[in-house]
Amino acid sequence: METVVNNDQLITKIERALDGMRPYLAADGGNVKVLEVTDDKTVRLELIGACGSCPMSAMTFKGGLEEAILKAVPEITKVEAINITPAF
Repeated sequence: METVVNNDQLITKIERALDGMRPYLAADGGNVKVLEVTDDKTVRLELIGACGSCPMSAMTFKGGLEEAILKAVPEITKVEAINITPAF
């Protein structure tokens, strides 16, 4: 029997996963905010502070934030950031 997990429980798990990354973001003047979890289990994030305009934000997102969430919260199918800065 499958256990139903509501969005509040998912957000709590996502926040815990992100808490492991937040000290590194904060060291560079940034942070991350969970905007929503959609019905298809996509997490939408916003990079804030220095992370919102950093040319390394795509790498931070892909190699850090996305990976941490997908590893810690297997119910999540996709992670998107609304404000990745292009590295050019």
